[in-house]
Formats: sequence, structure tokens, C-alpha cells
Amino acid sequence: MMETELMIMPVIMCGGSGTRMWPQSREHYPKQFLNLVEADLSLLQSTVQRLPSNCSPAIAITNEQHRFLVAEQLREIDYHPQSIVLEPEGRNTAPAVAIAAFMALEKGQDATLLIMASDHFIENNIAFHQCIENGFKLANQNKLVTFGIVPSSPETGYGYIKKGISTGINAFNIEQFVEKPDLVTAQQYVSSGDYLWNSGMFMFKASLYLAELEKYRPDIYQACLEASQNNQNDLDFTRLDHDAFCACPSESIDYAVMEKTNLGVTVPLDAGWCDVGSWSALWELLPKDKNNNYLRGDIISEQTYDCYINGKNRLIATLGLENFIIVDTDDALLIANKDKVQDIKKIVAELNKANRPESINHRKIYRPWGSYDSIDEGTRFQVKRITLKPGKKMTTQMHHHRAEHWIVVSGTARVVKNDVEELLTENQSTYIPIGVKHSLENPGQLPLEVIEVQSGQLFGDQDIIRFND
Repeated sequence: MMETELMIMPVIMCGGSGTRMWPQSREHYPKQFLNLVEADLSLLQSTVQRLPSNCSPAIAITNEQHRFLVAEQLREIDYHPQSIVLEPEGRNTAPAVAIAAFMALEKGQDATLLIMASDHFIENNIAFHQCIENGFKLANQNKLVTFGIVPSSPETGYGYIKKGISTGINAFNIEQFVEKPDLVTAQQYVSSGDYLWNSGMFMFKASLYLAELEKYRPDIYQACLEASQNNQNDLDFTRLDHDAFCACPSESIDYAVMEKTNLGVTVPLDAGWCDVGSWSALWELLPKDKNNNYLRGDIISEQTYDCYINGKNRLIATLGLENFIIVDTDDALLIANKDKVQDIKKIVAELNKANRPESINHRKIYRPWGSYDSIDEGTRFQVKRITLKPGKKMTTQMHHHRAEHWIVVSGTARVVKNDVEELLTENQSTYIPIGVKHSLENPGQLPLEVIEVQSGQLFGDQDIIRFND
């Protein structure tokens, strides 16, 4: 528990595509929404649940395509954020935090902002909270605080912070920010004891951050001021002024403010932190068997050592492997040497270059009303498994090039075809001819499972005419 009653306002950054965690992390369903470390919590949900108890409701910052994922995952853990801010385009951390700071001041609160990424994992919450308390004291002494991770190895995938003179309360002035080093340099940094990993977590008063941002990057300050003044509330979401925000330069907090200000300090954090930035980092974090393997799913491993193997729908058998990453999903299989996982983003780049969907979506697509899984397809047919949450309804629509058969597997379906309504239960079905206006709704209290068989010539969104209802 914190000693002071002054307010901490968390700001949770929910952007990023997590390309190095492909094939589980995809552009439309990136790693912060996945249960990678804890079986029952995503990284975003874990981030929210580790917040100190005296925080105000958080501001979550995300984009248009992830808005329902953020809202739904917070609803699942019964967390009510202050707002979910939608960026029209990604502009890095300096503008995002400026928007949150303006929102805090608009409410008449010069809150102390706690800036956190949604895709980190911290094992020791007690140590984390103690570190936050130190940072809170410094922030209220008009310091811009960054949390530096006490390094456990010469990591080449992180930037570093060189510690300066001690401030006296387990914190140091910042002497220098340094870019990701090569291995030899990283070894020198760690052995010297003078360097911390740059975590990307910060703490400062909203007004102080804006004052320093206006001082060093007035262009970013002005664009964010205009974007926040002209924002609009849309249900659970806050939409920024599109033109003003898109005109803002893209810049990180480090470059825009922290490397320029003389008010920066760093607080060492030693709490089992991991940015879950690669499969090898995740393997390091997770419990392992007697052969130093992490196995998840239906796995048979013989003469297999130091591996991460994650299977989903089928048996995976390995023989004579060492130091491998194997990740199996519905539509893609990754087999990689653990020492090469930083280059997985090159595979994603190749997929994007070839316009392949495997970098964008999983086979199972999530929507506000539920999800659908494309389980089979041919030249003249496509089969989907549709799940509707209780009380949810799909948009009324019509098709010119395909007919549909709906078979109820479980639950109750309310089907409307050209204004004629019917109720279907388990093992019942209906046929929707080409050109018929139709809708599907779950009026029950249990999930509705439907198998949809499409037949015709065109199956994509280009053959969907949607109606407002």
C-alpha cells in the first residue's frame, strides 16, 4: 500500500504487432491479447491485475482494429477503465502519453501517470509495487522517472540506461541512454554494474511531462493538444481528432523528452521482468521439465532438450532435437532454432510481401458478437463454425453470389429471413437462398454454436451487403 493518498493514473499502451511471436501473434491479434505466460490471463489482463491498489481507473491506448479486443478482455476480468483511447494511426509513445496527460488535466487532475506496456510480464508483484512507491515519491518531487531493469544477462535486444549519481532513495540520475549493443558491449555493460535495461515504463506528473514536451518538442505538444481538444466519446471509446493526430510526428518518449531533460531519474527494478519479446525469452520465463523443455499440448518428446514446443490441435512428436522452438497453430507451423528467433520478423515480412493472410489473422476471427472459424473450403464452398455470445446478434446482411445453410450445434438461434422469424434449437437447420436479407441472433443465456455451409461463387466480404439494425 502506498504511503500517500495522491493519485496514480495508469496509462496502458496496447499497441504493437508482436511480429517476433508469430505464428501465435498476428497483426489483428497480437501478443498482448494472448495467454502466453498464464493459462487463464492474457498479457494485457495480467498487466491490469498487477496495478497497485490505490490507482485510479486506467487509460488504455490502442487502435481501431484492436478496440473490441481491449474492451472485451477488460470486461472478462471485470475491470472498468477510465477510457479506451483510439489512435487513428500509431505515432509511438511520446504522443500517446501526451494525449493521456491532456485527458488527466482536462478532468482537473494533475495525476501522476504510470506508463506501462500491455505486453510485459512481472513475476514479483511485491517488489514491483515497492519500486512504484519509490517512483511515486520522486515523481512528486518533480522528477521524470523511468524504471530500469537490473540485468540478468548481456541482452542484445534491449536498450540500456547508464546510471549517474545516486539520488539517495534507491534511484539514480540518468547519465546516458544507449541503443541496443552488440554482445561484447552488452557483456561489458552488465559486468560494470553501471547499466540497466531500458524497460519503457515511466512515472511523472501529467503537467511536468507536458511542460518538458512543449519545451523540447513543441510540434508534438501542439498536435496532441489539438487532437485531445477535439476528441469524441463513442460508447466505451475516445476517438481523437483524426487530422490533428495524424499530423503529429512519430517519436518515443526517450527521444522526445527523456534524453533531453535534466529532470530524468531511473529507479532500478528487480522483480522478474520480461518483455516477452521473443520465443526464447518466453522459454526462459516458463517452467521446464527434466530435459529443460517447455511442453504445451499433446507432445511426445524423445532425446529432446532445451526446447519450447507448443501444440494446439494435434500430436507433435520430436526425436533428437536440441535448442528448438516449435509452435503449431490452425494454419501455420513454426520450426526455428532458438538462437534465430529474433529473425522471425523476416518471415512475417515475406508473408506480407506475398499478401498472405497468415501474418494478419488467425483462422479463427474474433468479433464483438463472438467468433468464427473457417474450418474448410473449396472452389464452390466454404464451411465456418460460428459462435455467438448470449444476447448478441450479427449484422443483418444479404449476398448476391452465395447461399448459406445454418445448422445449430448447441444453443438457441433466432433467425430472420426477409422479416420472417424462426427459432432453431440443437440439430435444426435453415437455408438462406441468394438475395435473401437475413440475420442471426442468440436470444439465450448460453453460447450459440452454428455450422455455416456457404455455396456459390464468391465468399469474401465483397459479397456482403450490410444493413443498419
